Amino acid sequence: MSDESAEGARAPDADDLARRLEHRFSDGDILIQALTHRSWCAEHDGSESNERLEFLGDAVLGLIVTDHVFDSYPDLPEGALAKVRASVVSSAALAEMASELGLGEHLRLGRGEEITGGRSKPSILADAMEAVIGALYLDGGWDTTANAVLDLLGPRIAAAASGPGGSDYKTRLQEVAARRFESLPSYEIVDEGPDHAKRFFATVVVDGEALGSGEGRSKKQAQQAAARSAWVGLERAGALGDEAGGDGAVTSPNDDNHTAGAAHPGAGNEAVPATTRQDAEKTTDG
Repeated sequence: MSDESAEGARAPDADDLARRLEHRFSDGDILIQALTHRSWCAEHDGSESNERLEFLGDAVLGLIVTDHVFDSYPDLPEGALAKVRASVVSSAALAEMASELGLGEHLRLGRGEEITGGRSKPSILADAMEAVIGALYLDGGWDTTANAVLDLLGPRIAAAASGPGGSDYKTRLQEVAARRFESLPSYEIVDEGPDHAKRFFATVVVDGEALGSGEGRSKKQAQQAAARSAWVGLERAGALGDEAGGDGAVTSPNDDNHTAGAAHPGAGNEAVPATTRQDAEKTTDG
């Protein structure tokens, strides 16, 4: 690959990602390497893939999370600590972290992966996220990396520690979708009402199909309700198999977290049409 093409592949993307990570890299090349998928290397002689950095980042991430949960939750037994750690360093959780950072748009992919939607594949995003963590560690050290990781994972760790795998249907659906569909759920959000009494209505979409709807007093509540609706629907259809986890009958949601069937007047389990409100938005954030 020529110097000119290499420079063109790196310029604004790496700088933008570095700003999102709140770290100025002294070695800009290491971040470029973290964004380089092996499919790119197959088409560009002399390029090094992110696989070694991914290996390092996996270990660093695990230790950061382990250290944090060990210190932060002294009353949790070993088994519970292990479940918390597993839930937040899973491929699905890493892919969501990568999506929140907009990592996909910065990746260097080969033509085949580009054509087949590699920028949104959870497996590629998760691997790249680990590689970026490895690059951050090499360039910025432990404290810089730990601060960045905990900024991204802190809310997930707190949710998992309060009841790993319990009522967090958004995480559960995300993990199932990543394994079974190679596609992360996205959430279509609309709202109505005055600012002091606003209601949010969410529809969760996987692979272009609306799977569930829900509402709440915040975007997060609406997303959680929609995810629960989708989970229950998949469970009833027998689409979860062993992943249903023996959940069986699911308890009714509280008033702040309404779910399936009545997500919006007349909506049922259909997607809420984004065109019905000017303030419609599509989001995958937490």
